[in-house]
Amino acid sequence: MRIVTARILVADDDPKHAQLIRLYLEREGHQVLTVGDGRAALEQARSRKPDLVVLDVMMPLVDGLDVCRILRAESDVAIVMVTARSAENDMLLGLDIGADDYLSKPVSPRELTARIRALLRRVRGGETAEVLRVGELEVDPARFEVRVDGTAIKLTAKEFGILELLARDPGRVFTRGQILDKVFGFENDVSERTVDAHVVNLRRKVEQNPAEPRYVQTVYGRGYRMAER
Repeated sequence: MRIVTARILVADDDPKHAQLIRLYLEREGHQVLTVGDGRAALEQARSRKPDLVVLDVMMPLVDGLDVCRILRAESDVAIVMVTARSAENDMLLGLDIGADDYLSKPVSPRELTARIRALLRRVRGGETAEVLRVGELEVDPARFEVRVDGTAIKLTAKEFGILELLARDPGRVFTRGQILDKVFGFENDVSERTVDAHVVNLRRKVEQNPAEPRYVQTVYGRGYRMAER
């Protein structure tokens, strides 16, 4: 399994096209939510705070251009616009109002995923290249690898996501709610107890003594933190 690399909101009123985009993005390891109109796109972007939004221009209720204007005024979320309008003026308008990239239909899903991959690298500034080290624990996000004292440890995607989140900011306490938001994202059928279950399994794999964890520490009444480097 691969770690979820980004949370992506796809807004397109063509269900078949939206599903095709979703399929390709999920193959890349992204977590994807689809909506069918501009109003829902705004609502979900505000509540879910995705890393990137794929916007169809011609949508009911609120068109994609207006959604783009509003989102750009409210946040720095990456935006890719997709439209049947192929005129240069339409493309320039999309870019002028804040879109980061613009593609005309029919869109090649492979090209779209490649554009998204490149855009995420730019907006994240290559942050995933760093190997995170805490004592004898090493977390390599780019390779999806974990080692303890030089020994490779196999983790599930969610276990890796929790470990990476904590290892990026040792000493910081993350509540269960924050972990749910950052690691589980759009998955609505999970609870805070799910976080605890994943942490138990994670400790069994990376801790010498899971009952007295060296790395993934509990802060009672608050949540979890990674030990200081």
